[in-house]
Amino acid sequence: MSVESQVKTALEEIQRGTQEIIGLEYIEKLVRAYFQSGKTFKVKAGFDPTAPDLHLGHTVLLQRLATFQKYGGIVSFLIGDFTGMIGDPSGKSETRKPLSKEQVLVNAKTYEEQVYKVLDSSKMEIVFNSKWFDSLGARGMIELAAKFSVARMLERDDFEKRFKNQNPISIVEFFYPLLQGYDSVALDCDIECGGMDQKFNLLMGRHLQRAYGASKEQSVVMVPLLEGLDGVNKMSKSLGNYVGITQEPKEMFGRLLSISDTLMWRYYELLSTKSLAEIAALKKGVENGNLHPKIVKENLALEIIARYYDIQSANEAKAEFDRVFSKDEAPSEMPTFEKKAGIWIAQLMSECGLCASNSEALRLIKQGGVKINGEKLEDSKWNLQAGEYVIQAGKRKFARAIIK
Repeated sequence: MSVESQVKTALEEIQRGTQEIIGLEYIEKLVRAYFQSGKTFKVKAGFDPTAPDLHLGHTVLLQRLATFQKYGGIVSFLIGDFTGMIGDPSGKSETRKPLSKEQVLVNAKTYEEQVYKVLDSSKMEIVFNSKWFDSLGARGMIELAAKFSVARMLERDDFEKRFKNQNPISIVEFFYPLLQGYDSVALDCDIECGGMDQKFNLLMGRHLQRAYGASKEQSVVMVPLLEGLDGVNKMSKSLGNYVGITQEPKEMFGRLLSISDTLMWRYYELLSTKSLAEIAALKKGVENGNLHPKIVKENLALEIIARYYDIQSANEAKAEFDRVFSKDEAPSEMPTFEKKAGIWIAQLMSECGLCASNSEALRLIKQGGVKINGEKLEDSKWNLQAGEYVIQAGKRKFARAIIK
């Protein structure tokens, strides 16, 4: 394959699933130099370790970084242990409470353990921005603040809204985009990747590279926010529409099988390591009836679970899913609880974690969504007597209750 063909393929893969790229011509120049001479380039992505676990929405960005690694990129996986103590104001309507140094470091350690499941450790470095900010000092901070005006800062959408609504904006929040931009100066960055909600901060890196007289101006690659399982809202733990990469394989498989056939292609594009040509072939197979969408969806779930666990765990998760949902059987393993005779079914379900509250349990019973030993429960006032019961709430939640 010629260099031009290689560059063309690389750029198609790099642009895959992105929402906006600024400086594509520079990226093309970097990739061409890699194929011609083996020269590598620096790609940065910053993560504020504000929560200990990642979900698939976070991995959209990791997948883009992995793509750059294939075509000459050396990834600087930046853990914002310094900026994490300030808190990113992007999209926030109020000042966020800062994290302690201890909280940041605990979360950062978890990030380190999880990121190697996606990225090639031989083509990356994990860096902490306290390395340069701890030594920047007061003089350096003042010089940094002088590189940008308050008027320009207030052009940022979330700051502008808060200012108009007379909601407080901390001075330290103005520093956050400056600090993120300075990371690019300190790392001599060629490309920075981030979510669309980070656009202001990402462009700050370009501005500060110019302001500090750098010999380059980083390109910016922005990825969309992944829709959650509902296909409407962005993936979020608070909305419950997420797939966590540390969830049990059985839970991950069931959640991924619940997405719509349409959303499945979005997940393939943003999460799968299959090439665009392979995905196009799968889509064509479904459209002409040669492939069943459920099989294609199962293969996506298997690929994702194998990435974060192993292929054996993925196959076991599929077998368990088939056993429970295709054959209408209870799972081989489920949590077991011992309770006293006479306990109300709604209370039992709440205490066993099958529902968040008694009222939620009542609603589910009235909707016909609760089974006891495989039989639909009709009586919402039922009190359990001595015996052993398998309780099913909805499609995927089971518990065994031993009543004494």
